Amino acid sequence: MSLLEESLWNSKINVNGWVVGGAGTQDVVEPATGNVLGTLGLASADDVLRAATAAAKAQVAWAAKKPEERAAVLRRAGLLWEEHADEVNEWLVRESGGIPAKAALETHTAANECYEASALPSLPAGEVLTTNEERWSFARRRPVGVVSVIAPFNFPLILGIRAVAPALALGNAVLLKPDPRTSVCAGVTIMRIFEEAGLPEGLLHLLPGGADVGAAVVEAPEVRVIAFTGSTAAGRKIGESAARLLKRAHLELGGNSAMIVLPGADLAKAASAAAFGSFMHQGQICMATGRHIVHRDIYEDYVAALAEKARNLPVGDPKSGTVAIGPIIDGRQLERIDSMVQSAVAGGARLAAGGKRGEGWFYPPTVLADLDPDHDAWKEEIFGPVAPVRSFSTIDEAVQMANASSYGLSVSILGDVGMAMKIADRVDSGKVHINEQTVSDEPNSPFGGVKDSGNGGRIGGPAANMEAFTETQWLTMRPEIAPYPF
Repeated sequence: MSLLEESLWNSKINVNGWVVGGAGTQDVVEPATGNVLGTLGLASADDVLRAATAAAKAQVAWAAKKPEERAAVLRRAGLLWEEHADEVNEWLVRESGGIPAKAALETHTAANECYEASALPSLPAGEVLTTNEERWSFARRRPVGVVSVIAPFNFPLILGIRAVAPALALGNAVLLKPDPRTSVCAGVTIMRIFEEAGLPEGLLHLLPGGADVGAAVVEAPEVRVIAFTGSTAAGRKIGESAARLLKRAHLELGGNSAMIVLPGADLAKAASAAAFGSFMHQGQICMATGRHIVHRDIYEDYVAALAEKARNLPVGDPKSGTVAIGPIIDGRQLERIDSMVQSAVAGGARLAAGGKRGEGWFYPPTVLADLDPDHDAWKEEIFGPVAPVRSFSTIDEAVQMANASSYGLSVSILGDVGMAMKIADRVDSGKVHINEQTVSDEPNSPFGGVKDSGNGGRIGGPAANMEAFTETQWLTMRPEIAPYPF
């Protein structure tokens, strides 16, 4: 039987096993063709409450397991991602619309997330504190209990597993709510991998659904931490709900990341980096290069080189393996992208490449030049294959333009390293990449943004994961009962 044998999950969710969900079903649709790939089960708010109760019960025994036992499950999960990569990749291509190389990156990263997480159970879990009393004093890390993970559609596997794996490794149970548009490739797959890896029942629950399910996985009394990746608007609502309930929310939100191209930068290499940053996975990446800030001396040549790249990137069904740009996730998002492009052109921006939608849910790589700072295509996150370009004259102006955004996720600086380092010290961003484009992530590195991009690097790397998915407990101990004056 294959990992994703349809008879296992068809029309079902997972709450202590594969069961029929309380909110019915929906079709699994291939965005490149509109074909129906299967039937997805949908959870209800009542399903979430049952899952949270079961998770809290199972978590107690899981936290008490030997560290090596939890680590073994994570290592086995990593091996299973590699073993079943071809099958998972096919679903990533067909359900999320990513090209095969992007799908392979997701499964490769999923394996490495599990391998990195497998080291967490054996890390030091606290420290010995000094004290003025006649006692021993310790600060120790304890699992938070139940963690809710809410993942988006764009890099669905990476953005789900990067929280699921460390949360489980550190002794927690998890409620996983993937986006219903990508719940097979990044929901069913995660569930099945951990089932096969030997994770005890009740520790991971799969709960695809709409906004009501999202609210329920935040509000369930057993849940203490929420790891959310998605839009800034949705993140604000989750953060507000979590704060009201005195829960921790780790929010990785939208972006409108800047690429600063310095005078003297290698034009061909800069255009290549720019095209990758703006057009990879149709620009549907939170850290995609959304603003190109280019020195005036090379501005026109840069626009021409980037436009040439855009015109030569093939667009089509990613199953063919011969395209660089696949479909937009759905018609609604396609309309939003086109509306922002056409509005900018109507407002005086120059269309250097693309901008004319084709059949189906496809949009060509598009380059916009000469934008005004108040154009939505410059100010807002487009989440599509669009590269807006403006020029700068001085370094101070470039820094001001980069920082003018309400977002602060990723910044790229291309050119002289010394000048780039000085700029890096002045930009408001969770990540800075010098002589690389804006899209980058590694399992052992902290990830997160500032301002409207989230509340910092809360996930990724041992220190951030330990902080994210454990609580600090103060423990004191005396050899005998202490004397008191009462």
